[in-house]
Amino acid sequence: MAAPSDISPQSYYIQHHLVHLNGLGEKQTAIADFSVLNYDSMFWSLFMGLIVIFFLWRAANKATSGVPGRFQSAVEMLVEMVQNEAKSIIPNEESRRFVAPLALTVFLWIILMNTLDLVPVDLMAWIFKMTGLGAEHGDPLYYHRILPTADLNVPMGMSLGVLLLTLYYGIKVKGGLGFTKGLFTAPFHGHGVVGVLLIPFNILLNLMEYAAKTVSLGMRLFGNMFAGELLFMLIALLGGAAAGFNGTSVGLGIGHILAGSAWAIFHVLIVVLQAYIFMMLTLVYVGLAHEDH
Repeated sequence: MAAPSDISPQSYYIQHHLVHLNGLGEKQTAIADFSVLNYDSMFWSLFMGLIVIFFLWRAANKATSGVPGRFQSAVEMLVEMVQNEAKSIIPNEESRRFVAPLALTVFLWIILMNTLDLVPVDLMAWIFKMTGLGAEHGDPLYYHRILPTADLNVPMGMSLGVLLLTLYYGIKVKGGLGFTKGLFTAPFHGHGVVGVLLIPFNILLNLMEYAAKTVSLGMRLFGNMFAGELLFMLIALLGGAAAGFNGTSVGLGIGHILAGSAWAIFHVLIVVLQAYIFMMLTLVYVGLAHEDH
């Protein structure tokens, strides 16, 4: 992976690992281009989702009424945790029957996707190089990112799904007329002419609220995972420096191992915490859709 003459090997190393496998065969330059598909993000997110579905299906299929095994006990603890959280946030029992299992699925799905960040940065590149699929520019897998949640499309797509869910339950619980009335008459209330004058401000504020919730939900997950991925790359450069970027250095090699291990251990907390936050905010936003201002 030789760097161009006008850029340092370290900069090129990081830039290379931040490019997705897409239909362009190179880095996407436009901020938003809906004609571009990131195949790596699609593959790994779908693959992790299938694992979660299989995990939950197997737990349900193997469940017994007798003394549960460790696997069944672990799944039951997760289910009970999410159900208790949903019960304290979403007042409608009918809504909880759908939203609670969805929240559990999202929680496990994000955990698995985030866990891919713990895969060594250059492991997939080494595998592709050994198989001849990504050794040189132009090879099918020369560009590849394994972490879906560090691709803004994935967290924002999930947050848009949460937005649609809140709109759906807002209309279902309050009715189309009641939901529309809430957009026009809340949070600023007034009577007569004052109420009419407040309509534009209410609509604007409600639209801003929905937009802020959606953007913050997706950006929070993306920002944390992108920062974690970038830090792993910077730590990997210590190993590269020890191996030959700047000459052999035992100190850099030891620093690379210690820093990588410490950050990986700490990152486990981030992996779980970000999944839990996304799940809880999903429940909170759906719960708020049931309430009147």
